[in-house]
Amino acid sequence: MNFADLGLIPELLQAIADAGYTEPTPIQQQAIPVILAGGDVMGGAQTGTGKTAGFTLPLLQRLARHANASASPARHPVRALILTPTRELAVQVFESVVGYGRHLSLRATCVYGGVDMNAQIQELRRGMEIVIATPGRLLDHVQQKTIHLSQVEALVLDEADRMLDMGFIPDVRRILTLLPAHRQSLLFSATFSEEIRKLADQMLKAPQLIEAARRNTVSDTITHVVHPVDAGMKRNLLVHLLRGQPDTQVLVFVGTKILCGRLARFLEQNGIPANAIHGDKSQQQRTETLDAFRSGQLRVLIATDVAARGLDIDELPCVINYELPHTAEDYIHRIGRTGRAGNKGNAVSLVSVEESPFLADIQKLIKFEIPQEIVPGFAPQAGPAETPAHRRERRERCAASERADGCAGHKRGGKGAKRDRPASPPMIAADGFDFSKPYEVPASGAAKAAASAAPPPGKPRRPLAVLLGGLGKK
Repeated sequence: MNFADLGLIPELLQAIADAGYTEPTPIQQQAIPVILAGGDVMGGAQTGTGKTAGFTLPLLQRLARHANASASPARHPVRALILTPTRELAVQVFESVVGYGRHLSLRATCVYGGVDMNAQIQELRRGMEIVIATPGRLLDHVQQKTIHLSQVEALVLDEADRMLDMGFIPDVRRILTLLPAHRQSLLFSATFSEEIRKLADQMLKAPQLIEAARRNTVSDTITHVVHPVDAGMKRNLLVHLLRGQPDTQVLVFVGTKILCGRLARFLEQNGIPANAIHGDKSQQQRTETLDAFRSGQLRVLIATDVAARGLDIDELPCVINYELPHTAEDYIHRIGRTGRAGNKGNAVSLVSVEESPFLADIQKLIKFEIPQEIVPGFAPQAGPAETPAHRRERRERCAASERADGCAGHKRGGKGAKRDRPASPPMIAADGFDFSKPYEVPASGAAKAAASAAPPPGKPRRPLAVLLGGLGKK
């Protein structure tokens, strides 16, 4: 099957040919006809399989009837709204819309936070048929009345599960109340959860479920490996791996912004060109860093999960998880940056024994056990990451030990509670101070003088009120 068989107009077919694509991917084959027919879609596919074009191409065709070259903003109201969770993903979708719509007289713009709103306001005032936005910045424009959504014909929610993870669902629900009730709605996500299905029930009408692959699966073109290592030796192992493949471009994922910057500096100190990208960087810095990485000028990019959805490099050979994500679904999105568009990719994870539960969750989600390879010279002192079977065996040994020495009775408050304990440290210090007794202020010279000045025991004390001016003589 080719794109012409899907019923696309010549202008879109020409743009597809210009981009060098010849055959549609499975998600595109299934989604494009349904969207062209005006139906709602709940689509899921492995990341990197072309789902962006799966909704961009049919949307452009449905809006082609509104294409015009008029300079009047009134002739270019917002007809389609595409919501994304991150700035990087918004830019990626915007580039796809511009590329596929180059032969159509449709206007598109991209609005996101972290940059000045004035330039975005000027763009919106010109009139835009297609707006790609992050939820927070879109609501900022709504509040300032710089955008009107009363004529929106199509809504796309891209990476809906990431929206949920980042806490954007309340903003999305607020945006839904601003849109016309009669519209086409599309929800695309790499993974599905029960929460996402509930959201789909609210925004979609009789949607068609399209899944180009099994849910929560990874691409068959990706090779996975786990290197067990102590947490304190991870950065040295990373340097060792990067030096072993000096010509390989690598995306390294970490869990925190602080570690992101520190690791990039450590690699630079060891002669490996690297840079960091995370949420505290300005949009200009993030854009420049991503452009350098895409062009190949930057060899190693250290990133938090902010880049897991918005970085699109067709031939990125390797992704390294310096730290495993705490959410198993994020592993799929991270490694989805490699092995895209049918290319081969490598997913390497550096796993300490403390991360064993996260590894077990990931293997349970993707339904296969990732092979483990200990790198010579970096064998973990605590042993390789535990498997669920190892953890069960360890718990059984601990339980047997507790029953043998009476720990179980101690937990129940029984006779077995008493155990031989090591002798407590001495309570008398070298200077004679006894820690077991309440602390008392030593009688210094001033204290002794005050004690001698105190009235004799037989003499009555004057009430406190006298000192305050009360109880005058009668």
